[in-house]
Amino acid sequence: MDILVTYLPLVMFATLAILAFTGYPIAFVLGGVALLFAVLGDTLGSFRLSQLTLIPLRIYGSTMESLVLVAIPMFIFMGTMLEKSGAAKDLLHALQVMFRKTPGGLALAVTLVGTIMAATTGIIGASVVMVTMMALPVMMRANYNIPLATGTIAASGTLGVLVPPSIMLVIMADLMAVPAGTLFIAAFIPGLFLAALYFIYILVVCGFWPHLAPPMSSDIKPPTRNAFWMMVIRSFVPPTFLILCVLGSILLGFATPTEASGVGAFGSILLAAFNRKLSWINFVDVCKRTALTTGMIFGIFVGATAFAFVFKSTGGDSLIINFIEHMNVGPWSILFVLMGTIFILGFFFDWVEITLIILPIFAPIITLLDFGGHIGTWQGVSNPIMIWFLILVAMNLQTSFLTPPFGLALFFMKGAAPPEIRIQEMYKGSIPFVGLQMFGLLMCMLFPSIVLWLPSYVLGG
Repeated sequence: MDILVTYLPLVMFATLAILAFTGYPIAFVLGGVALLFAVLGDTLGSFRLSQLTLIPLRIYGSTMESLVLVAIPMFIFMGTMLEKSGAAKDLLHALQVMFRKTPGGLALAVTLVGTIMAATTGIIGASVVMVTMMALPVMMRANYNIPLATGTIAASGTLGVLVPPSIMLVIMADLMAVPAGTLFIAAFIPGLFLAALYFIYILVVCGFWPHLAPPMSSDIKPPTRNAFWMMVIRSFVPPTFLILCVLGSILLGFATPTEASGVGAFGSILLAAFNRKLSWINFVDVCKRTALTTGMIFGIFVGATAFAFVFKSTGGDSLIINFIEHMNVGPWSILFVLMGTIFILGFFFDWVEITLIILPIFAPIITLLDFGGHIGTWQGVSNPIMIWFLILVAMNLQTSFLTPPFGLALFFMKGAAPPEIRIQEMYKGSIPFVGLQMFGLLMCMLFPSIVLWLPSYVLGG
């Protein structure tokens, strides 16, 4: 009986892992497992049912009162409205023209569109579906290698996880009690670093094996130089303006991420109006989709809060800390274990579940780690180890969108791709980009300045 009481949190986590595969909404699975083990803990004497009355106080007293989380519906609205505005389509066409003579020019254009859209949307599903519908038919007509085409689209679409304004970074900042603005600034260079790795990989592959990405026709170029520059201005100015409004206001200290999210939502409406895509039908559809997505995320918040409370109250925190202490290994070994655990969980769980369930469990472990002079002190950055760790987690979670069997980016792409594209080709195409993501993660682990230099420069004066 004592053994069951001691290891009850592990049984609780294993039960969650099993029930997550039933296909039942994860918010209800989290809440149901929490209630089940609260009753079981009360029976075994490790938990009192009266403690459940504290859960609503945690939900409404912390999660629902967090001003940072107001940014979530705003950024979702911004991304959904941008999808309707047609800005990405114009941008892709302009980049196709600009890269028409470069090996793999269309793949490079898709990578840049994914990077720019990541800095304006922060929503993976919207980015991947949008770029798939626009670019994949064009790449197929140009006789592009299917794994290369699908891998490029999926990888560039997942940059929205890391490049601000990322919804995941907003949630991480709230959970770990770190400034969301600092996290946004810290993610900027790692996000661009990954995009550069994709860019170099495509250039190298298409340079050595040009048959994988045949050059585009010169007929797509506008007839006159003036028409070309008008196309470039019309394609680049609106999204650049929105990026400056959102990220510029945060980087320059004019606005908090919450305030910048409202500016971005309003800017997306202006951009849709500029492209003559703003209508009452589109506006209502965007509002409905925003409400549904926000409701899903906050539903998981409620379930995860209940799960984490029961898990900690039955001794889960102490069990994990004791296990780490008895491993008798250094901080680097612990860090690699944590990163490996997150990577493996990414094969089976969505980033929302991993972020809301795993991060609160790992938080007390991170506070125990001492990397000596490897991290150093950074002026203007409070708790640099936590900021560094959260960016590493965000980079790690990017792989969860591309790895089987539940790579969401690949499922989004499959739903929007022509029926002749097989999921096996998508898996094959994603493997090199997962390798690039892991290389980028390793570089940020070995060189923390990639993560911490910009926030120190911006915030430290």
